[in-house]
Amino acid sequence: MSNNDECPKNSKPLKRKITRRSFLNHALAGGAAAGTSYLGLTSGLYAAPSGPIVIGHQAELTGGFSSWGYWHDKCAKAAVKVINDGGGIAGRKVQLATEDTESNPATGVRKLRSLIQRSQSSFIVGSVHSGIMLASIPIATEMKTVYFSAGEATEATGSKGTRYSFRTGTDTYALAAAGAPWAVENLGKNWTMIFPDYAWGHSHHQEHKKLIEEMGGTVNEPIAVPLDAKDLLPYLAKVPEETEVLFSVFFGALSVAFYTQMKSMRLDEKMKQYSVAGTIEGVSPAQIKGAAEGVYFLENFPRLLANKDDEYHREFNKLIGIDDVHAQEVGSDKVMAKSHAWQSWENMFALKEAIEASGWATKKDDQGVIEALEGLKMSNSLAHPQGDKILRAEDHSGMIDCYITKVENDKFNLVKKIPKEDLMAKLPPRYDFTSRKL
Repeated sequence: MSNNDECPKNSKPLKRKITRRSFLNHALAGGAAAGTSYLGLTSGLYAAPSGPIVIGHQAELTGGFSSWGYWHDKCAKAAVKVINDGGGIAGRKVQLATEDTESNPATGVRKLRSLIQRSQSSFIVGSVHSGIMLASIPIATEMKTVYFSAGEATEATGSKGTRYSFRTGTDTYALAAAGAPWAVENLGKNWTMIFPDYAWGHSHHQEHKKLIEEMGGTVNEPIAVPLDAKDLLPYLAKVPEETEVLFSVFFGALSVAFYTQMKSMRLDEKMKQYSVAGTIEGVSPAQIKGAAEGVYFLENFPRLLANKDDEYHREFNKLIGIDDVHAQEVGSDKVMAKSHAWQSWENMFALKEAIEASGWATKKDDQGVIEALEGLKMSNSLAHPQGDKILRAEDHSGMIDCYITKVENDKFNLVKKIPKEDLMAKLPPRYDFTSRKL
């Protein structure tokens, strides 16, 4: 039927459905021919004798990271729905098994074992909490299960990494290389770092300190804040007067406390404020009444559509149910943890690509999936709306574009894009997991 042919009235809903699928075919394949698209199958073509493929999701649904975990959960569910609506993975339905880590490492490890042993998960899309992530990698490796990290502590694809651990997103090693050179050149050379007293914060301090000092900068004594702190004023009072750049790394309630109390002390008038997107994940600048105004952020996935405007970003926003400016959930006041939660979407599609490329059928075929993931190139598409990326073979680390933005009038305005190619030139792999036996 040509585009000019008329359809009977009772066929209009079907025509809209086909048109929608046609768009998703194109978007998921990044413009590839429909014959190789993800949505060319229907649920009736599942390979039932093989049964579903169970993918476990280790998510922070409650506890200190719940404002992020909500979005990781939503992204994972949405991705699985899109995959299943298109016929699943290699014709097999995907079954998502989710466990709440309660934002606690001990609980997270116990829930990981449950996902693998009780839910029979063949693969794990893992935690964004760095402490849980680092405690989980040895367990997943012991149980010979592919584990996707979502936290940013460098060790996950570094000293604690294994042949089974992968991360499509950035780590503190990459974030320092992406943002520190620009920040030292444009904001100042005397830095003070304030961060929560756990793995993520300390990893940021270690990686940034090394680069800043190599560039001739000075890094003052770090200020580590207990995770249960409510009053940050005693810690902010320790910031040296000579500080030119105050680098903060917080999350959730601690972020709100930091911005509002930093503003009340007028530190923003005395020094530049620099941070990473994690510090304002799930928080709207408008909700904290301008306390983040003028702060520079390094984003992994721009909150503002205009800073990466393409059809895949727009469609992703629609499927997740957020607006294009503030990433706020339609019908609620929740703000998406966008720079991190995209991984729970994209990791599902990375697994799909690796499973189908390797011909995986059961756990005995895991080596093929691991080898397919090592060096996997992912094209900007609806499957990978964050952008083109490479899952580097040696250290299983995602090489992605990053964005420096500045909050102005409650919006994240683009200052500079750092292409992944520039980062890769500065980030030689420190480890080669491909040489390790499975």
